[in-house]
Amino acid sequence: MRRIVKGGRVVDPSQELDAEVDVLIEDGQVVRLDENIEATAEDQVTDATGLVVTPGLIDIHVHLREPGFEYKETVRSGLMSAAAGGFTAVACMANTSPINDHRSITELILGQAKRHPYARVYPLGAISKGMAGEELAAVGEMVEAGIVAISDDGLPVMNAALMRRALQYAQHYDLPVVQHAEDLNLTGDGVMHEGEWSTRLGLPGIPSLAEDVMVARDLLLSADTGGRYHVAHLSTGRSLEMVKEARRRGVRATCEVSPHHLLLSDQLVAESGFDTASKMKPPLRPQSDIDILRQGIVDGSIDAIASDHAPHHQDEKDVQFSMAPFGIVGLETTVSLCLDRLVGGGMIPLSRLIELLSTGPARVFNLPGGSLRPGRVADITLLDLDRQVTVQPDRFKSLANNTPFAGWQLRGAAVGTLLAGEPVALPEDE
Repeated sequence: MRRIVKGGRVVDPSQELDAEVDVLIEDGQVVRLDENIEATAEDQVTDATGLVVTPGLIDIHVHLREPGFEYKETVRSGLMSAAAGGFTAVACMANTSPINDHRSITELILGQAKRHPYARVYPLGAISKGMAGEELAAVGEMVEAGIVAISDDGLPVMNAALMRRALQYAQHYDLPVVQHAEDLNLTGDGVMHEGEWSTRLGLPGIPSLAEDVMVARDLLLSADTGGRYHVAHLSTGRSLEMVKEARRRGVRATCEVSPHHLLLSDQLVAESGFDTASKMKPPLRPQSDIDILRQGIVDGSIDAIASDHAPHHQDEKDVQFSMAPFGIVGLETTVSLCLDRLVGGGMIPLSRLIELLSTGPARVFNLPGGSLRPGRVADITLLDLDRQVTVQPDRFKSLANNTPFAGWQLRGAAVGTLLAGEPVALPEDE
């Protein structure tokens, strides 16, 4: 079967392409990009007139919660949320229950994803057994089962010897080692960024140094081992500068940022009246850090934008600020936030945003996708740059609605996805 995506503006950073061309798809793969490809009576046609056609967007930092925390999110609801937000693939973290530290949990997650094929799933395996930070997990068997990286995200690897061993061992499989960069000894009982606003509000703070110290240590370990190191949800300007300097010295280091760390500051905790939707880890930082991160998405030093989709049940968040869990949802807000505030705001061109949401993530984790070159898988996202949307958490496909962006009015949205050339249809009543 052939499908032609016709009439759209194709933006593909992997080919430095931004042009009005059609996309011919056969057997789930891109065959040709050209002007005015003629459709036969047997061809399926997707009308993309007035839309932007991009390689399928990939979110490399998502918590699907299943198994163990299905009351927060399931693989099914998470993948529906991903598709609704314009993502054709997600990489899911290992902090489930049981922890994804052996092949049976990896296989369970992939089995659930196969049953609910709204988007592709690429599991991450834990670095340490039980995420206890003491003993290396069964990485080899998880690779055989289908993991694409290893991470104890949700917790940092505090033990430097274990982190060094992980960086060494992961090289056998060319896996990135993904670090939740945080020195827990410096974090203490902090609940927001340590600075002016934590002082004003009388809340215990998390210093930027908690992230910076861990990133510095890990970059030294990566330089020593030659391993692939990736900083998850990087949030401080100093950490980004260290990553840039390490790269100049040949260290294999990459990093991602989340939309909330580009758009919100720690002042929001006060402005929102201690709304627990403003509580995440890493915490929201001051404007000085935001400015450096924004420059990083402009100059190319940041590899990816990732949502850090962290769903929690409403009852868990509906408590006093100090007791609430860290985290917000992001799969259904990331694209519109970035289109409106980053591209619409004139900070970066559309092609750079697609690089940050598709081509870059695919490169960081060695994933299929991220390109519409002939021969590549036909995973596609369709964007309407003029679509006016209002963030309405009660309409999310996710089971959770913990977002600080409720009520934001944004211009630009994902309006459809294709997986292997087939349009993804979501249930209307969910």
